[in-house]
Amino acid sequence: MIIFVKTIMQMERRNFIKTAFLGGIASAVGLKSNDLFGAGKMSVDASNDLVAVMGGEPGQMYQKAIEAMGGITRFVKKGDKIVIKPNIGWDKAPEMAANTNPDLISAIIKDCYLAGASQVTVFDNTCDEWQACYKNSGIEKAVKDAGARMAFAHDQKYFKEVQLPKAVRMKSAKIHEAIIDCDAWINVPVLKNHGGARMTISMKNFMGIVWDRRFMHANDLQQCIADCSTFEKMPVLNIVDAYRIMTQNGPKGKSIEDVQVPKALFMSTDIVAVDAAAVKFFAQFKEMKLEEVSHIGLAESMNIGTSDLSKLKVERIRIG
Repeated sequence: MIIFVKTIMQMERRNFIKTAFLGGIASAVGLKSNDLFGAGKMSVDASNDLVAVMGGEPGQMYQKAIEAMGGITRFVKKGDKIVIKPNIGWDKAPEMAANTNPDLISAIIKDCYLAGASQVTVFDNTCDEWQACYKNSGIEKAVKDAGARMAFAHDQKYFKEVQLPKAVRMKSAKIHEAIIDCDAWINVPVLKNHGGARMTISMKNFMGIVWDRRFMHANDLQQCIADCSTFEKMPVLNIVDAYRIMTQNGPKGKSIEDVQVPKALFMSTDIVAVDAAAVKFFAQFKEMKLEEVSHIGLAESMNIGTSDLSKLKVERIRIG
């Protein structure tokens, strides 16, 4: 009887995830839910502003998305020094969804090298002890196996002062030298709940490229997150990893019960749009209003991007 009940609960959980996932993608990109059950349409189109992928494994979803965005050579040129910035902030295994999926990072690195990148660097200014974060997240091994390098970020000496003239509160920041010196960088956050910022997505992921996090927490965190996104050297691409998502107790999580596995990915050049789409998707699993994640609205008011997805060319892709 106990085994039967457990099986039913597992089936109900899977059905919930499937229903929420399909409805969430539809809500996020402005599609009717019924449209999602048809065969997935995909085009190689550099005019797409936002791509949403559902189903499949991280590397597979990435390949479908980047093709629909016009291919990696739209963003990475031969000889470029590229930085990939995931979440690696916590000493947690991939199953806990506290960090970006290492398989996704591996796929992006390999694609950058295929495009002719001369060097690919990965780093994060971690919250937990940096060596444990790099190792136990699975990202360090994925990076090295793919032929890229991990950069140090545990000391202030790796950060350089830059001005943020368009900012409201955070008028300057110490930015990691890898970002300053690279030709282009790709922002790859994991989608998860956050106690202070409400959500961790693309803009929040900037906190891992700056040294000044104490200032941000003490001086209107939401505005400071938006301020960071006025940095003149913005990522050429934002890729939101929603293969696993942390729906509560973020940003670190307490147990596997904090995690859902919807298998999704969002990609856009518009950092506001991709975060807005990701929040709408997240809300299918855990109540979250876009207005609660106020740095998104603040960034939009500063003309960093748009949360009105109806103004964008959006493509959705279903795998399987």
